[in-house]
Amino acid sequence: MAANRVDVVGLGLNATDTVMVVRDFPALGGKERVVSLSRQAGGQIATALVTCQRLGLKTRYIGKVGSDEGGKFQLESLRNEGVDIAHVRMVPGAPNQFGHIIVDQATGERTVFWDRDPRLAVMPEEVAPQAIREARALHLDGCDVEACLCAAQHAKQAGIPVIADLDTVYKQVERLFPYIDYLLASANFLPSATGEDDPFRVLEYMAREYRMKAPGMTLGRDGALLYSEGRFIYSPGFVVETVDTTGAGDVFHGAFIYGLLSGWQLERTLDFSNAMAALNCMALGARGGIRSESEALELIAHGSRHVNKAYQAGAGSRC
Repeated sequence: MAANRVDVVGLGLNATDTVMVVRDFPALGGKERVVSLSRQAGGQIATALVTCQRLGLKTRYIGKVGSDEGGKFQLESLRNEGVDIAHVRMVPGAPNQFGHIIVDQATGERTVFWDRDPRLAVMPEEVAPQAIREARALHLDGCDVEACLCAAQHAKQAGIPVIADLDTVYKQVERLFPYIDYLLASANFLPSATGEDDPFRVLEYMAREYRMKAPGMTLGRDGALLYSEGRFIYSPGFVVETVDTTGAGDVFHGAFIYGLLSGWQLERTLDFSNAMAALNCMALGARGGIRSESEALELIAHGSRHVNKAYQAGAGSRC
């Protein structure tokens, strides 16, 4: 592989998180003592790329960071992981995107408060075509829609698959749909974007209307549901001792890209993605529990699973 080639290029969010662990989440107006406080690197696309990098893929990040300590911390975290940051721009005078994350110690569930300075938005003209065409896959989150659209068009022209992690219904994000091959949206995204609440019907609709190769959705502890070539694939989530759910979806996407580029069947790829996401929940922070391929395969072989019978039955009856 030439020096400038990468396996996956990602365009989208990074964030510097302040993670607070509390014993109980207080009611509105209440008080609760903080058990622990730490700074962690996160963000949808950045964390997915770090997952790919740790699994052995060569990655490139396109995005912006602030010039404050949070931005420097994020940039250094990517550099230390070996991610190609040649296309990352530091914005003078702008704070980095931040998240204040409160983790309920009893359940591991997190609540996120965040903000992003408008100056951190990536513009279409800032997306270098060659930076996309040198990759084997493109990963997007739809945040900066015009830039994502530009990148997706370059990928399509080069025959590069486009994977998307869509969680927020950004303005005009639907313009991206025709360019997405593998959509792995959050459970609430597609109902909000389309008005269709039935998960099976909405995935069939996305495949039919936008000719997506495999539209799907992540389901939290219940796993993931995917529609491909006229059949549904349901992969239940894994039972683990949850410390922090932050970043689980981002790690899921990174693991999915790894399976896709490894040439695995979709069933195996979904199981692996669920396993990697579950393992990440066993440590604090968005990237705190990213494990190895062998550890994920061990969980697949011997772990227990959260089987949602409704998804299981629905997938089985529609195959």
